[in-house]
Amino acid sequence: MRHSVSHRLVAELLNVSGYSLQANRKTREGPSHPDRDAQFCYINDQVRRHHKNGQPAISVDTKKKELVGDFKNAGREWRPKADPEPVLVHDFLIPEQGKAIPYGVYDLKRNEGWVSVGIDQDTASFAVTAIRRWKWELQRFANRTGLSITVCHFSPGTSKWNKIEHRLFSYIAVNWRGKPLFSLAAIVSLISSTTTQSGLRVRSEIDQGRYPKGIEITDEQMATLNLKPHLFHGDWNLLIRLTHLTQPA
Repeated sequence: MRHSVSHRLVAELLNVSGYSLQANRKTREGPSHPDRDAQFCYINDQVRRHHKNGQPAISVDTKKKELVGDFKNAGREWRPKADPEPVLVHDFLIPEQGKAIPYGVYDLKRNEGWVSVGIDQDTASFAVTAIRRWKWELQRFANRTGLSITVCHFSPGTSKWNKIEHRLFSYIAVNWRGKPLFSLAAIVSLISSTTTQSGLRVRSEIDQGRYPKGIEITDEQMATLNLKPHLFHGDWNLLIRLTHLTQPA
């Protein structure tokens, strides 16, 4: 209507009309699997059963990659007044410093975490991301140790409920909030110093290994795996047992 108004008046009118400034909120997950809750119950039952038999149960996942260098890190920390930590304006990778790939293992009963900080490719042999490679690596582990390994996956779209996310990774993020991750040594130190009132203990080391891409597991190798799917959702739950076939170390 060609009235001349200030931004302040617009804000007041929006407020009167029931509007407020709001951030996006993650709520839409898409359709859930019909057996989602049943799988949660199944995983919980497996954990209890193994603990009752004196065997460990671990939660495994990869934390998001972190740029190494004097980059801004979300959050705030105590510093002298008017003396914020100076960091880079941009968030571009520094090639000579690279990225850190924290890969965590959390012991559900002992409340202990182990975080391996990788510096190479985020491939299957490191982050357990490709199913064929992952199964092959677990089979080799079973053969070396003589252990039978029960593996249970979370149903699609539910990984945020993985125990390691809110019992380990979330506390690591709180511990290094507002602190630039200047170096791999700093990252390992911040991870290792993470504690909670419930007694969480964390160990961490840099993984200097190289994990080249493009390594394929052949059908012949897959055929040697000693896998036994569980009766309930064998695509999510399986047992990996020692095989007496000779396999390369």
